[in-house]
Amino acid sequence: MNLFIFGAGFSGTASAKEMRGKANAIAGTTRNGDKMSSLAAAGITPFLFDGETSSADIVRALGETTHLVLSIAPDARGDPAIRVFGDIIRSDMPRLEWIGYLSTVGVYGDHGGDWVDEETEPRPVSRRSVERVAAEQAWQGLAGARRTPLAILRLSGIYGPRRNALANLASGTARRLVKPGQVFNRIHVADIAGTLAFLAGRKAGGIFNVTDDLPAPPQDVVAHAARIMGIEAPPEVAFEQADLSPMARSFYGENKRVSNLRIKSLGYQFRFPDYRAGLAALWSSGEWR
Repeated sequence: MNLFIFGAGFSGTASAKEMRGKANAIAGTTRNGDKMSSLAAAGITPFLFDGETSSADIVRALGETTHLVLSIAPDARGDPAIRVFGDIIRSDMPRLEWIGYLSTVGVYGDHGGDWVDEETEPRPVSRRSVERVAAEQAWQGLAGARRTPLAILRLSGIYGPRRNALANLASGTARRLVKPGQVFNRIHVADIAGTLAFLAGRKAGGIFNVTDDLPAPPQDVVAHAARIMGIEAPPEVAFEQADLSPMARSFYGENKRVSNLRIKSLGYQFRFPDYRAGLAALWSSGEWR
């Protein structure tokens, strides 16, 4: 396996580490030159990609790639990797065997707290989710044209080392916002890496929700993290009274429970099936900070 990751950020780097023992070579892109050394330290051959400019070095690496992972957010003009390297991916990647695209459960929109699965038709609300649907469709078209298996992983809210309710409590940024009936779906970054490696190893195509077993109110997660730390949880604040940015407020405009039965039916077992297991592991290992 020769792995190339467009967007070797939090999820991309975790996935590279997960596949390190299975891959002959791993390469990935970043927009930030300051992150090149950290990618190299993680075993990733780093490339700069600003989303606009082609690179002969990236083109050469793509020519040797067998497994391609996309973890870059699209914009109003579409997916940056397709925009810049689409022709290369369509016709000049002779060794490519599988494509994985990291999307979001935000494409489902609002369902009033009801359950959704991969058969639920996307009805995105936010602009960012509308752009995700368009990017999914673009990759489906490209993969279909070259007859390469494409796995679309629709991810829930990501947490993991340094990005979690424990760290937010320690920094004083955690809040217990209460909106009656509101739940969010979550996924530990280790299970993103795990499912990606699981699907890549099988060259499996299709759409897969990557989310844990327990959609839950956000205030419950903060309260549980406080119990783990042995500290008092911050007071509850009514959502209507909270001072939120427009983006943060927009997340509360979508309420749904996302099923993960499809990926489990293939045999994947979640390492952290709910936020309680995930936070407990982060706390005991010290990786929460």
